Amino acid sequence: MTTVKLDHTAVYASDRRASAEFLASILGLEVGAPFGPFLPVDLGNGVTLDYFELRDRPIQSNHYAFLVPDEDFDAMIGRLEAAGSTYYADPHHTEPGKINNLFGGRGAYFTDPDGHNMEIMTVPYVRP
Repeated sequence: MTTVKLDHTAVYASDRRASAEFLASILGLEVGAPFGPFLPVDLGNGVTLDYFELRDRPIQSNHYAFLVPDEDFDAMIGRLEAAGSTYYADPHHTEPGKINNLFGGRGAYFTDPDGHNMEIMTVPYVRP
């Protein structure tokens, strides 16, 4: 058994504050104090998303998936709706305004201000 754990990852953004605040507001989290060129959003499992501004080239979309408590899922969907952000049942964004029920849980996908494909899910994916 390995003891390797993810500690943090950089999330490239055209405006680190706007992107960090957007995600934190949807997930019901706080944006941390700047740490050098990074603006952190601390997740509940000790992992930090460190938002970093990229100004010299286009931002490539990445995927970030968040395991969230089932009791918080509806509030997150409500915050997406209040922000005017469309959510989708699928990662290709072909089913707007719907959620999925994969593996007996609930899930949805949405984009952040820089086009990153964000996912919230209440049950982790079953892996073989």
